[in-house]
Amino acid sequence: MRGFEEIETVGVVGAGTMGNGIAQVAATAGYDVLMRDIEPEYVESGLDAVDESLSRLVANDTITETEKTDAQARLTGTTDLGRLAEADVVIEAAVEKMDIKQDIFADLDAVVDDDVVLATNTSTLSITTIAAATDRAQQVVGLHFMNPVPVMKGVEVVTGEKTTDAVTDLAHEFAEALGKETWESDDKPGFVSNRILMPWINEGIRAFDEGVATKEDIDRGMKLGTNVPMGPLELADHIGLDICLDATETLHEELGDRYKPAYLLHRKVDAGDLGKKTGEGFYSYEG
Repeated sequence: MRGFEEIETVGVVGAGTMGNGIAQVAATAGYDVLMRDIEPEYVESGLDAVDESLSRLVANDTITETEKTDAQARLTGTTDLGRLAEADVVIEAAVEKMDIKQDIFADLDAVVDDDVVLATNTSTLSITTIAAATDRAQQVVGLHFMNPVPVMKGVEVVTGEKTTDAVTDLAHEFAEALGKETWESDDKPGFVSNRILMPWINEGIRAFDEGVATKEDIDRGMKLGTNVPMGPLELADHIGLDICLDATETLHEELGDRYKPAYLLHRKVDAGDLGKKTGEGFYSYEG
């Protein structure tokens, strides 16, 4: 297995919200990054998102203009999966669909060197099942970044059935090299984060739908009462209601009716109101 000290180039599969965020923090931390997606417009959109994010950090005096320029110089976008043969570690950040992730991991297994660790950013899907699509299950690990990646400090390290201790240690070291703090979970449905977070969001949606309180008071009550930065409805909008629904449906299937998605969550997703990314969710985000 390639060791942590040997990591110079990071491959990221997926240029969406999570993928471009991971690519950004890796490039800012000094790694060369290859960010791959299936269509040129997806890649360009991801690169534009990184540019906007870095510009905000410059405006907030978090980084300098030179640091922004250096980070962008280390980041390359591509549609060619074969380019990831150059990577010393690869992080997959594609959609939360098991068949798609397994296809990606099977393709990566054939492309990258045998000693390269493959990580998945999945928030609910089984690491063990994803790893089964490869011939290196012992070198597959979960690296679940929190959204938005450049801002949130936490990364959940998830061990599959065959993940070795050395790979788990590498995952912790690598995340910490990106300026993150880690915790570890076994490969159980939802891991630590979403197993607890999704019922909280789901119950907040139910409370609103059943008229317990206004959405503003539900969120305000949770922020003031539990010292969280966002209440459940606001957080759901930021995560994406479609992502919340996918995660909750996975947990419902695995763990039973205590995770059954709220009716209003289904209705919002069916209406195309997915939260901040579409401009409308439980709140409006015009402009």
